[in-house]
Amino acid sequence: MPAPTLQASQPRIPAPVARPPGDRNPGRARGEPWALAAVLFAAYTVVSVGRYRHLATLSWDLGIFEQVVRSYARLRAPATDLKGPGFDILGDHFSPVTALLAPVYRLFPTPVTLLVAQAALFALSAVPVTRAATRLLGHRQGLALGLAYGLSWGVQRAVDFDFHEICFAVPLIAFSLEALLAGRPRAALGWALPLVLVKEDLGMTLTAIALVVAWRARGSSPRTVRYALGAAVFGVAATVLVLTVAVPAFNTDGGYDYWSKVSGAGSKLRTLAWLLIPTSGLLALHSPLLLVALPTLGRRFLSGDEHYWGTDWHYSAVLMPVVFLALADALPAVRRGTRAWLRSYAAHLPAAVTAAALALTTSLPLAQLTQAEVYRRPAAVSDVERLLARIPDDATVEANIGPISRLTARCRVFWLGDTGGVLPEYIALENIDGRYRDPVGYARTLHPLAEYAVAGEAAGYVVLERRTATAGV
Repeated sequence: MPAPTLQASQPRIPAPVARPPGDRNPGRARGEPWALAAVLFAAYTVVSVGRYRHLATLSWDLGIFEQVVRSYARLRAPATDLKGPGFDILGDHFSPVTALLAPVYRLFPTPVTLLVAQAALFALSAVPVTRAATRLLGHRQGLALGLAYGLSWGVQRAVDFDFHEICFAVPLIAFSLEALLAGRPRAALGWALPLVLVKEDLGMTLTAIALVVAWRARGSSPRTVRYALGAAVFGVAATVLVLTVAVPAFNTDGGYDYWSKVSGAGSKLRTLAWLLIPTSGLLALHSPLLLVALPTLGRRFLSGDEHYWGTDWHYSAVLMPVVFLALADALPAVRRGTRAWLRSYAAHLPAAVTAAALALTTSLPLAQLTQAEVYRRPAAVSDVERLLARIPDDATVEANIGPISRLTARCRVFWLGDTGGVLPEYIALENIDGRYRDPVGYARTLHPLAEYAVAGEAAGYVVLERRTATAGV
């Protein structure tokens, strides 16, 4: 907010600083964002780890990232055999930031370490969102907006989706935009610069943030404008270099595998409605901060892959701090506007957004917190784990999604049907739906020159062990 002015003839006694309505206890307001983050961390952890404890993993990503972090923890190149024997993950997505998890994983070598770390990072992002909203809107409405952010559908879907490197991007974006709204443009750039180490496309998000910083500083600080424009250029250059040089250098095919995901935009209005209506009542459109969402939206909307532009999985998490902080930025100006109905709408919007978040949560992952099952460990899971424990440490295993995250901490695990010529000692199958009616026969189609036999079955899971192999294979 503007600094108080002093008349030359007056003594130099600072004038009282006006606070937003409802801000009566600054000390408490400083602590509440952290308290909210602690509650969210506990909730996210229960949901995420609960999915793991129930053997309800959604994809192979948790296994992939555990293999990568395990490699970093052993001071090796970040290889993931699930993408192919010895495949370097930097040839798939450029995410060296995951190396930060290696020291913790070295102490606690389990996929749960990744899930808890992700829950902590998502919860941490609520702190800058709540602080910025409190600074602009007052204590009560700021806290309400922080809660709505923590319950937002984009964050909940990401928490429920195993693990992904974007969990590092969400707090970086949130802290960057908080600094920008607090009038600290260089800090905003500082928080945004590491985005180039999170994922190859986030260099463009850095560029978008830098351009917004330059726009806001254009009339007050030419030096800041120069810094911001330099950061914008760096973001573009980093993206180009990563996509055309770094990733192809690590990729076994010498290219970037996701160019094929780009296709016609199709109809994505439903995603836009979810992004802007329940989270901001469309008023985020009044803030230039919303421009920060354009690179992510543009890349997704050019894709024909429905996962990229749907509302499931983790793809919208990086947009949530942008939308909520754009709303916090827009509300003060809208409330000073000339239209009475719009002023009234803006005055009640934080409460409405919070109510919408709470209502939607009844059908989102955090609703599991009210169900006793999420806190229980099913007996069938123990049976499956005892079955998988028969596979010795350091064995080579070919597996589908179900067994992967139970084995990657201690075995060399390959994706089912993609061992790259490696003849695995074991094949582990989740076969609850009975798709593999003859597991031994299926193993023979995968490896005609080897013979496998059933080593054990439990709760729809099957483990096959290699018995013989043709000489020379």
